[in-house]
Amino acid sequence: MQDKLIIFDTTLRDGEQSPGAAMTREEKIRIARQLEKLGVDVIEAGFAAASPGDFDAIHAIAEIIKHSTVCSLARASENDVRRAGEAIRPAKSGRIHTFIATSAIHMQHKLRMTPDQVIERAVQAVKWAREYTDDVEFSAEDAIRSDLDFLVRVFDAVIEAGATTINVPDTVVYSIPALLGTRFQELIARVHNADKVVWSAHCHNDLGMAVANSLAAVLNGARQVECTINGLGERAGNAALEEIVMAVKTRRDIFLCDCRIDTTQIVPTSRLVSSITGYPVQLNKAIVGANAFAHESGIHQDGVLKHRETYEIMRAEDVGWNANKLTLGKLSGRNAFRSRLKELGIELASEDALNAAFARFKDLADKKSEIFDEDLHALVSDEFVSEASENFKLVYLQVCSQTGEIPHAKVTVQDNGVERSSEADGGGPVDAAFKAIESMVQSGAELLLYSVNNITSGTDAQGEVTVRLSRGGRIVNGQGADTDIVIASAKAYLNALNKLHSRSERAHPQV
Repeated sequence: MQDKLIIFDTTLRDGEQSPGAAMTREEKIRIARQLEKLGVDVIEAGFAAASPGDFDAIHAIAEIIKHSTVCSLARASENDVRRAGEAIRPAKSGRIHTFIATSAIHMQHKLRMTPDQVIERAVQAVKWAREYTDDVEFSAEDAIRSDLDFLVRVFDAVIEAGATTINVPDTVVYSIPALLGTRFQELIARVHNADKVVWSAHCHNDLGMAVANSLAAVLNGARQVECTINGLGERAGNAALEEIVMAVKTRRDIFLCDCRIDTTQIVPTSRLVSSITGYPVQLNKAIVGANAFAHESGIHQDGVLKHRETYEIMRAEDVGWNANKLTLGKLSGRNAFRSRLKELGIELASEDALNAAFARFKDLADKKSEIFDEDLHALVSDEFVSEASENFKLVYLQVCSQTGEIPHAKVTVQDNGVERSSEADGGGPVDAAFKAIESMVQSGAELLLYSVNNITSGTDAQGEVTVRLSRGGRIVNGQGADTDIVIASAKAYLNALNKLHSRSERAHPQV
């Protein structure tokens, strides 16, 4: 009988620390529902003490999620731990994840604490957390650069205080697989009551070894892996959930453990996270990239046609490719539309929101004959922007772009209920549209990113545009989808402006 490998997903916390990836409460709830459907064991929903918005999102997720543990991160301080405890209070299964740095460089220059003070603070944090839940995780930040003897002392103390999961994070990516595996072996051998806790790995990807390091930890006793969808995360990101899960499931002869992930939900989850955060998945990304199961070489094609396993160690269908078949068309009714949204884990706030989404569905069905699940996700995304943030709304757009002429755009925008119009020239139709909008709103925002991705295949596919804006230290993403790329671009720009104007949309989680 194989051990259970706990999948700890931190997309909503560590993943959100990617520049521009900060999510609204409603977006976090959508992803949390999908993570639960995916079968994630622990959802780290955020950092409760970071902001009132993050606290509210964690609390809302804790009320909704029933089949996964909902976790909040907390520094080893009383305020952080108690905020985390209150945030997860409604959860059917809740966890507090507290941490403090243990490396000499962090203790001396960042914390300015002695080793004994660090141990005392770590123990106290675990004791505070135990007032709220029996499920307490402790992380030794920068564990790989920490002195081994000191790590043993810290872990001994926090386990005695009540920690049930011990996380050994490679915070600055200082390790390689062989060394990380040895570190886990040494810790498990030396820490008292090591067999009474779950050992966890949290690896970043600065040197491209996050997944390899995580798997090395699993081979040497770790039974929890902390990861994110698409490897999202600050700097170069985190270990990718989809790669870890499929490595363990594909090589059952090596890994003496298994997880409860429903692998057919991997691709839908990847696409949802990508669309909400504005971070597109590269074509050759393992498991979830569009080319992950494509074969260009004639030798490969011949082999696959004769026997799939000559060049494929996984089935595309097993991770969710080709699972999203045609579901609805222009003749589909409201009930079918509502039912499909429910199957996708999408719950709209009101009947009016459903009616508005259904009207847009009918408009889209007139433009393209095949409506896929990805189209529906994009279709309803506008409904998850709160009314308070709807300062600007696109009413009318006309662009003129022809050979030898300067592109020109005319735009009408509803600004807090009042229609305003403007026009401008630009280097292209999108540039002209953006300049026309800016001439009205004068936001002063800096455009950091403009990205276009097709939602499905075909020339009639919806284009999904991501616009990343920065102003006053805040970085936000805006999304827009339409079969017309210029219209999608204008929607995305206005969506980003709405987030900049919204008080509920917060800055980078660490600000």
